[in-house]
Amino acid sequence: MQGEQVVKIRASYGPAESPALVEIWRSAVRATHDFLEESDFDRIEGNLASAYFPAVSLIVAERAGEPVGFAGIAEGNLEMLFVTDEARGEGIGTDLLNEAIANFRVTKVDVNEQNSGACGFYRSRGFAQVGRDVLDGDGRPYPTLHLELSQ
Repeated sequence: MQGEQVVKIRASYGPAESPALVEIWRSAVRATHDFLEESDFDRIEGNLASAYFPAVSLIVAERAGEPVGFAGIAEGNLEMLFVTDEARGEGIGTDLLNEAIANFRVTKVDVNEQNSGACGFYRSRGFAQVGRDVLDGDGRPYPTLHLELSQ
């Protein structure tokens, strides 16, 4: 770690920032989603900037002026939270989640059951399982846990 690790959470700069956010997604997913089929990885990546980012309110974590993580929120649901692999474990995900809860009223998140790190992350921050689907939202064979923030 370097000496100065100040992280700033801010609103996304919009489509101009999409390439940097896609790079963060790619880094995070390659490190944490080893269960994901390559064709699904490519399909999701191809839809990030055009379909998924416009559907959510995006917040970005930056350090030294560079984006290192982001979260997408829609109607109280945390739809996505990704931190570049190089910055995982440094509190950036927690900062993004805290911002989403405090300022976007996030109370729910769906997480891939096979992503044990993410499951543990949310559970350790007060989320509890309230449901499970065998298939993900796209009908793919990735079991999804539905978590809600315990009050």
